[in-house]
Amino acid sequence: MTTIASDTPYPSARRFWLGMAAYIVPTFPIAFVWHLVLFEHRYHALGIYRADPIIPFGLASMIVQAAIFSWVFPRLFPQGRSSILKSGLLFGLAAGLLSWSFTTLAVAAKHPMASITDYVVLESAFTLAQFLIVGPLMALAHRAPEVDRTIS
Repeated sequence: MTTIASDTPYPSARRFWLGMAAYIVPTFPIAFVWHLVLFEHRYHALGIYRADPIIPFGLASMIVQAAIFSWVFPRLFPQGRSSILKSGLLFGLAAGLLSWSFTTLAVAAKHPMASITDYVVLESAFTLAQFLIVGPLMALAHRAPEVDRTIS
């Protein structure tokens, strides 16, 4: 039985950590500003979020997502197959669609809210913005040149 991992050379730890940073560094400020500054009044009007969000839980969620996405990226897009922009946007599309399914559709299906339409529009726009940025950054992180640590 063949697995994805056995068909792909093991990615470096450096690229893995860069991939995690490529997800967390833009996602945290984008999410914070989007949900708690720019559109705070619109989310509050929906009546689905806590008055006092638990920021460490949100950050912990992003760390888990970053680890999974950074582990998956080089297995889906091995080096040399396509340009950084192309692989980044394709990854952003796939990861964004997955994320949208559980952060937008599933939440709209399970939680009472004043307007499902408003929620879906807000979260869809957020997910699009997030992954248009994160996808190419993830590709760039996993294409970063290795550092030669040999001593001459």
